[in-house]
Amino acid sequence: MLFKKLGDTVRIIKSFSKFSRVAKDINETRGKCDFELEKSLIADATYEWAAGLIKDFNVTVNISGQENIPPREQACVFIANHQGYGDIVLVFFALKGHQVGFIAKDSLRNIPFLGKWITTIRGFFIKRGNARDALKMITEAGQYLKDGFSLAIFPEGTRSQGPKMGVFKPGSFKLATKNKVPVVPITIKGAYKLYEQQGEIKGDTVSIVIHKPIETVGLTRKEAIELPAKVEKIIKDELEKSID
Repeated sequence: MLFKKLGDTVRIIKSFSKFSRVAKDINETRGKCDFELEKSLIADATYEWAAGLIKDFNVTVNISGQENIPPREQACVFIANHQGYGDIVLVFFALKGHQVGFIAKDSLRNIPFLGKWITTIRGFFIKRGNARDALKMITEAGQYLKDGFSLAIFPEGTRSQGPKMGVFKPGSFKLATKNKVPVVPITIKGAYKLYEQQGEIKGDTVSIVIHKPIETVGLTRKEAIELPAKVEKIIKDELEKSID
C-alpha cells in the first residue's frame, strides 16, 4: 500500500489511471522520435495530473520565480530539496509548460499504475547501492538530456520528512556538467506537512521558489567541483527563511 489510509491510496491510484488516457499518444509520438511533441504532451499531462491532485487534497501552492524557468525547448536539470512524497507533484505543478522527468527508486517499478506512469513520462529507476545500475542510468539520462528532455533530481537521496534539509550528494550534478545543460535550483517549503508530519495526507500550504538558472557551459574544473555546494547553499538559504 502506498499510504497508511486505504482511501488515500485509492485516490492516488485513480489519478494514475486517468493519466493512462494520454499514455497512448505519448508512446506513439515517442515511436516517431518527435521529441518536441512528446515533451509538450508530457508537460501538459503531468501538469494536469498534479493540478488535479493538489485540488483534490486541498493543497495551496505559492509559487515564486516562474520567470526563471528556461524555455520549453531548453533541456535542463532541476535540483530541489526533498521533504516528502508530494515533492514531484509540486515540481510538476510549479513547472507548468515545461516537461520534466525524474529518478525514482527501483521498488516503485512494480506498483500498479505508478511504475508504468514513471516510464511513460521518461522517468528513470535506480537500485540504491548498485554501482552498475547507477552507471547505466547515468548513460541513459545523458542521452535523454541530449535529446532535449529535462530532469528533476533530489540530491539528498531521501526525504528529510521535516523542515530541515539533508546533505546533497555531489554526484547528482555530473549529469548537468557533463552534458552542458543549465542547473535550476528549486526550494520546496512545507511539503512534509502534506503527509510526513502526521502520517496521512491532508491539505496545507506549500511554497515553491524557482531560482535563476546556473549555466554549466564554460565552467572551469574548480567551478564544476564547487557547483553542488553553491546550489545547496542557494536552496538551503531560502529554506531557512521559513524554518520556525
